[in-house]
Amino acid sequence: MSNKPASQSHDPFVMDVQKIRDQARKHMSDGAVTQTYGADRQAVLKLLNDALATEIVCTLRYKRHHFMAKGINSEAVAAEFAEQLGGEPDFAPDGLKTRSHSEYREGENLTDMIRENLIAERIAIDTYREIIRYLGDNDVTTRRIFEEVLAVEEEHADDMADLLEGRE
Repeated sequence: MSNKPASQSHDPFVMDVQKIRDQARKHMSDGAVTQTYGADRQAVLKLLNDALATEIVCTLRYKRHHFMAKGINSEAVAAEFAEQLGGEPDFAPDGLKTRSHSEYREGENLTDMIRENLIAERIAIDTYREIIRYLGDNDVTTRRIFEEVLAVEEEHADDMADLLEGRE
């Protein structure tokens, strides 16, 4: 049994800098996608486009709900809907419906609107978690982007749940 701490029992860190330099000169048109990139590039691009479609559909629904909110507490709820709108998405309609993970449901009244937004946020949360698991260590940069978006979606879901329960 060794008296070395666990952190010292691993092999030393060794990097072949010359090999990395040589590889960097090959396939330069691939940009940041080097030989060590472990994900399926086409699959990741599809995931990003699907997530964009999901966010655009959610943005459109929030925009409608912002303008349609009526009834008790409608001003506070409309303000919450408007707060979720941040950013400048591309609203190109081609394929949005088929690529989006969530649905565009309008809701009949204020409670329905909040419920539909909460459902959509929950769908986004679960699909983004799946994407994060899929990416793992194969595309750390894209995974971090989805982790940041996931945190925002969780906050939005909490906001919608609070509105549904009458807490502002």
